[in-house]
Amino acid sequence: MTVELVTLPRVTGFAPVQYAICLKGIVWREGLRFLHQRERFVAALVRPLVWLFIFAAGFRQVLGVSIIPPYDTYVLYEVYITPGLMLLIQLFNGMQSSLSMVYDREMGNMRTLLVSPMPRGFLLSSKLVAGMAVSLPQVYTFLAIAWFWEIEPPPLGYIAVLPALVLSGLMLGALGMLMSSVSKQLENFAGAMNFVIFPMFFASSALYPLWRVREGSLFLYYVCQLNPFTHAVELARFALYCQINWISLAVVSGCTALFMIGAILAYDPSRGFLARRGEPGGGA
Repeated sequence: MTVELVTLPRVTGFAPVQYAICLKGIVWREGLRFLHQRERFVAALVRPLVWLFIFAAGFRQVLGVSIIPPYDTYVLYEVYITPGLMLLIQLFNGMQSSLSMVYDREMGNMRTLLVSPMPRGFLLSSKLVAGMAVSLPQVYTFLAIAWFWEIEPPPLGYIAVLPALVLSGLMLGALGMLMSSVSKQLENFAGAMNFVIFPMFFASSALYPLWRVREGSLFLYYVCQLNPFTHAVELARFALYCQINWISLAVVSGCTALFMIGAILAYDPSRGFLARRGEPGGGA
């Protein structure tokens, strides 16, 4: 006896309120997961605080920073590295959010979502927004602690830096999501994280000005210039002092769109990596 499989057409034409409910559910779930994982919040703050309180004290005399935009005067080393440490929080958060997505795709919530009638691009974008939203309280908590360390940007800078943090959070989250699309197992992605996080962080302007890098190595200088994390740091640095770095804004915006489109295509059931591996939500 021959059994014919009938493929049901994908449901389309959702109302805006249905999209809003879906977005709210994904963001709410990510927020609850973050609240229940208090050690994740503490771990996110430990890394930048170690750099701020320990390494900055040791490097202060060695790596003094001259007058460079957006600063109007000489600044202490800990003042210079603060924007980079803010972005370090978002970098780790974006990778951890994508790490959880690998797990969810195997046996959790995303396994169900990826086969739901909702457009896949909207589901992935909602997951990306949820991860970015979780990173913002961590960054502002770090800034609050840094204020007691006499790192005091203009009061308006705390508001002006918010759009930069949103955009950089989306870019780093999209990068992690793109990486998660090619990782079949949780262990593989966890190992690959270190090969992305640390090169992006150290080969950037997070810890030292690029003019100092250029004095030491011209090749490394160009590597730092091509690193999107460098532009995310500079975008936040200028925004924290109520200025706009237009080149960094263009680079971060372009990379966000590029990484997100790549992730959506990779998760597409007909053409992505998941389809070739036959994973949940990946085709046949």
